[in-house]
Amino acid sequence: MAKKGNRVQVILECTEHKDSGMPGTSRYISTKNKKNSPERLELKKFNPVLKKYTLHKEIK
Repeated sequence: MAKKGNRVQVILECTEHKDSGMPGTSRYISTKNKKNSPERLELKKFNPVLKKYTLHKEIK
C-alpha cells in the first residue's frame, strides 16, 4: 500500500513574463511538503524566453 504523505506537486509560473507582454508562459512543476511549508513557494528559475533567471511563484 502506498504511503499518504504531505508532499504535493505545485506549478511555478514566472512573474516577469506576464508583465513583459511576450507570448507564452514559463512554467515549472515541483514538489513541496505542505506540512513544513504551508505558504506559497517562490523560487528563482531560468526563463528561456527572457533568457535570464526570474522569480517564479506557485499558482493554484
